[in-house]
Amino acid sequence: MGTGSRSVYVCKVGGSIIEGVHPSIVENIKAIVGRGEGVVLVHGGGDYVTEVAERLGKKQVFVTSPEGIRSRYTDRETAEIYTMVMSGLLAKRIVLLLERSGLGCVSLSGVDYGLIRAERKKRLTVIDERGRKVVVEGGYTGRITSVNTHILGLFIEQGIVPVVSPVALGEEYELLNVDGDRACAGIAGALEARCAVFLTDVEGVYSNGELVRTLSVEGARALLPKVGNGMDVKLLAAVEAVEKGAHMSVISSGLKENPIDAALRGEGTVIRSGV
Repeated sequence: MGTGSRSVYVCKVGGSIIEGVHPSIVENIKAIVGRGEGVVLVHGGGDYVTEVAERLGKKQVFVTSPEGIRSRYTDRETAEIYTMVMSGLLAKRIVLLLERSGLGCVSLSGVDYGLIRAERKKRLTVIDERGRKVVVEGGYTGRITSVNTHILGLFIEQGIVPVVSPVALGEEYELLNVDGDRACAGIAGALEARCAVFLTDVEGVYSNGELVRTLSVEGARALLPKVGNGMDVKLLAAVEAVEKGAHMSVISSGLKENPIDAALRGEGTVIRSGV
């Protein structure tokens, strides 16, 4: 793993840790690092990718899987715009914010030092406008195959916070779009993180109008078809993180004070093996 004896937390935030997350997250990360633990931040930013792409005249297309999960269809041009936005402006904005507080940070894409390697999906099965399953060209979307924990460990051991954008290195050295939640899961699993934290704008996963406090991996998979668009990807990623080696996952509100510590206290939905 390359992280020595440090406990590591891998946290997924949106495209900005200013918008949609309590501002105390910065001091929260600083406190975690100060007590000798490690934090890896994985960021999203899909809405801003869409905004920039359409300003550039590239209309974005979204597809829905047979399981009901909606995602961006990524052709080559979209993959380039996605990389430009994610690994460029959004990553640097987060680093600037953290550096201002005195934290040492480094922004990395999955391409850097082969941090996230992925297999290009050659075909996708999607649901068309008439509700039928159809197979389309896979474009430049990736399925994560490996994570280079060594490079992350080098930074974590020095008290540096890696800020990771979800762009992966393909088998043919192409840029691939990998979902930010799934990237968080892959990294947390590979690092055998103490916790994968998925911050969102709600308390956690709801079922029949009530917050679900704890789920087993099996229970979470059974609940997947019943949660709404957006939460389904987070829940799937939370399950994958545990299946791949993380001790637990928490889907929790980013709007609370010290949101990472709140998640670690179980304030949200906790997913573990064998609950």
